[in-house]
Amino acid sequence: MNLKRFFSERPLPMFDMDLDEVRQPRNSQAQGRKPSHRQENSQEKQPSYIRDHRKRLRERFLLGGATALPDYEMLELVLFRAIPRQDVKPLARLLLETFGDFNRVISAPRERLLPIRGVGESVICELKIIEAAAQRLARSRIMQQHVISGWDAIVDYCHTTMAHRETEQFRILFLDRKNVLIADEEQARGTVDHVPVYPREVVKRALELNASAIILVHNHPSGDPTPSQADITVTAQINDAALALGLTLHDHLIVGKSRELSFRAEGYL
Repeated sequence: MNLKRFFSERPLPMFDMDLDEVRQPRNSQAQGRKPSHRQENSQEKQPSYIRDHRKRLRERFLLGGATALPDYEMLELVLFRAIPRQDVKPLARLLLETFGDFNRVISAPRERLLPIRGVGESVICELKIIEAAAQRLARSRIMQQHVISGWDAIVDYCHTTMAHRETEQFRILFLDRKNVLIADEEQARGTVDHVPVYPREVVKRALELNASAIILVHNHPSGDPTPSQADITVTAQINDAALALGLTLHDHLIVGKSRELSFRAEGYL
């Protein structure tokens, strides 16, 4: 029987107008329409104080790298391309006040970004490009690598892709007989406190990929990676199913906001 199971967090205590610059067609005058006041302003050069600030910020970044800049200035650099002729410092600070830090801003979902004054599709596009680039860089460091020697890189990758998500996500890392990572797949998405998991589907997919071992990964949006009883139960069920088919469950990682928990290290496996 293919029963639906859930990873979930422990219950928590009870008390616990788009301002993107509008880019107008270059041929508006050729079509016989007089440019509006806003169009004329958008075609003006950047004010010198904005131009000089952006130049200085880029120079500081090129000389000192990311460590030379606080979060709000790193965010300004990202916003420069989306908003070419406005001071983006107020928006950068507003985003940080809303979401908490640079990582949470970059990974914030579109539906939470759009209501913020000053955020439009151009801003969201730039943020999502940075997020996708970070995930691809982290993923490139682990694919086709030996898991044991690259364990820290795997944990970093899982943190990068999952730590700041606002809903639960369940992923599986598939390994060959030499413990080389051959695939990384998202299997399910859930709500803020649980994600549906089918033990039969987990082992079925491993066999389809000719994998010999797997690592389970899911996140806790609350930030606390402590496993719930549902996490422990379904992990045991997946382990039993894997052993019956000659597969090895190496570990189950729960990703929190600032740390990760290993079932293997904590004695659950």
